Amino acid sequence: MRDARHLELGRRAEDLAAAHVEKLGWQLLSRNFSCKLGELDIVAIDKKEKELVVVEVRYRTYSEMQSPSDSIGPKKLRTLVNAGRVYVNDLAWTGPWRIDLVGITAFPREPERQWQIEHIKDITGGDYPV
Repeated sequence: MRDARHLELGRRAEDLAAAHVEKLGWQLLSRNFSCKLGELDIVAIDKKEKELVVVEVRYRTYSEMQSPSDSIGPKKLRTLVNAGRVYVNDLAWTGPWRIDLVGITAFPREPERQWQIEHIKDITGGDYPV
């Protein structure tokens, strides 16, 4: 079970990821979209690429063994793809869409380097497994 501090850090990481997306000039459409197939942390429009983007946010502290980008396995990818399809269908989006990862790493003992943001574009490589 997750404790309150962990949930608060997760919310803070999502806030940082949303701010990152907005700095890129993207239009934020939704946060914490939920359906029976899963949850999407952030959904936005990449105006430059003219793509809808599902953004998975992963938070880790520097001391954890696994990086944010290494923490997504095939099961999570399927969940993101399936929930993404629901969102795309609900929105009646007819353009391209992709799934990006924004990894937030905290450095609690280094205040000058408190957060590191890693943005990986199109983590499925355009391949949407069933």
